[in-house]
Amino acid sequence: MSATFSSLKFRNYRLWFSGALVSNIGTWMQRTAQDWLVLTQLTHNSGVALGVTTALQFLPVLFISPWAGLLADRMDRRKLLMATQGAMGVFAAILGGLVLSGHVRLWHVYVLALALGVASAFDAPVRQTFVAQLVPKQNLANAVGLNSASFNAARLVGPGVAGLLIAAIGTGWMFWLNAASFACTIGALVAMKASQLHPMPMVARSKGQIRAGIAYVRHRPDILVIMVVIGLVSAFGLNFQMTSALMARTVFDKGAGQYGLLGSVLAIGSLSGALLAARREHPRVRLVVGAAAGFGVAASLLAIMPTYLTFAVMCIPVGLASLTMMTSANATIQMSTEPQMRGRVMALYMMVFQGATPFGAPIVGWIGQQFGARWAIGIGGISAVLVSAAALLWVGRTMHVRVRFRPDARPHLAVTYPAKDDHLPVQRDLEARTSV
Repeated sequence: MSATFSSLKFRNYRLWFSGALVSNIGTWMQRTAQDWLVLTQLTHNSGVALGVTTALQFLPVLFISPWAGLLADRMDRRKLLMATQGAMGVFAAILGGLVLSGHVRLWHVYVLALALGVASAFDAPVRQTFVAQLVPKQNLANAVGLNSASFNAARLVGPGVAGLLIAAIGTGWMFWLNAASFACTIGALVAMKASQLHPMPMVARSKGQIRAGIAYVRHRPDILVIMVVIGLVSAFGLNFQMTSALMARTVFDKGAGQYGLLGSVLAIGSLSGALLAARREHPRVRLVVGAAAGFGVAASLLAIMPTYLTFAVMCIPVGLASLTMMTSANATIQMSTEPQMRGRVMALYMMVFQGATPFGAPIVGWIGQQFGARWAIGIGGISAVLVSAAALLWVGRTMHVRVRFRPDARPHLAVTYPAKDDHLPVQRDLEARTSV
């Protein structure tokens, strides 16, 4: 088996991967249908309503994640996942019933988006850390990359299929199909062999455990710089479902099918980035920052594409850069965090990653409504470039290193660390495990 797919040789991971793939397709179908429902049936192309819906779906992460991460460190992760996946399926089914019965109102979507956000806030840190129980430690980076590949393969299929089905039978059935897809994940969890799960330490109940997780992150500048970059890019740049809907509807005057296709084209780049990430054994902070800068440039170019076709093509490098950034950030933090702290640290990471959206999405939606959809995308690109430049300066000051470009040698980037004993600089390549 090639290095890219090496984690699939483990039975429990194969079950997880296949179940998650089906569930992820359903999730992307629901996201596409929900945005189209709000934009075309419940409002008249309101970017603000779309932004509020997105914000409500991610708002609970800000308040629940620390406790969700603590649960991930304390409890049986497989049982927790069964509960959270089941809850999300129920909420999808309720929304589908409201749409199909003709009784859906905008406030219904708001309430159910918030409820889904609560379930997702508990689900995310458990799902992120559960991967470490499915494969040996040396395969963790590969498993994280394949998880992203599954998610983006679903993005490749889900929006396009949803767009076609919405045009044929309406939005309501998309929510019921998503509800049914969660049964695949739950079935995979039930079918796993407990004897083949890799044990992870469970933390005993005691006082101050959430504060301990925050303190751990505060004293890790490498994790802090990743969180800052991911948080700002997520807030203003990773709003594809909203900005693509605005571009398709208000700039190119396209229908549901063409809107769904944009999500699938974006996933071509994202899937490529995920498969490349699955081959990296030791992702680094420098890759996260570099990918964020690449995303900023690509998103800025995306904002000025003159036609629907050129816009769609430009979605590919945007997807590649964004997925490289996200996967590298996830794997870097997981692999460098102590196992007994992993749930809480990943919860804080997810709080920053997803929790930035409630602040950014309404702003981006307002910008799209007031100044046009192109500016809604452009502000994300500009923000990513600026935060990447700031991150390089922060790394130099906080971690006491100097980044230097070497065109005549590999790797092209090197870091100079201050010596501990004699104030003489020590040269270390960025390929070393101790490098950024």
